[in-house]
Amino acid sequence: FTWETQDKTRDTEMAQAAWAKAKDLIRDPSNSMVLLDELNIAIRYDYVDINEVVTFLVEEKPEMTHVVITGRNAKDDLIEIADLVTEMELLKHPFRAGIKAQIGVEY
Repeated sequence: FTWETQDKTRDTEMAQAAWAKAKDLIRDPSNSMVLLDELNIAIRYDYVDINEVVTFLVEEKPEMTHVVITGRNAKDDLIEIADLVTEMELLKHPFRAGIKAQIGVEY
């Protein structure tokens, strides 16, 4: 988890590599939708630069490719270029009942 990191340099490098892969997937015409789970968190912690993300999406994303970005606290610049923005409210979560994060659900 980002708040427990012991090596921010490594985490940043990994996030940058994931962003590079994401750009390749977005550019690929065989993908009509690309989901970037928790990208807003990577942006929040400066693992990925918001200006680079916005510039790429505005200038290079194919017109009919849908990019879904999740994570709390989306930056205003990202909200501005989005077609759809949803803000969710947590009503109940298994973590509050002592259930740890599960592979395939939370990560």
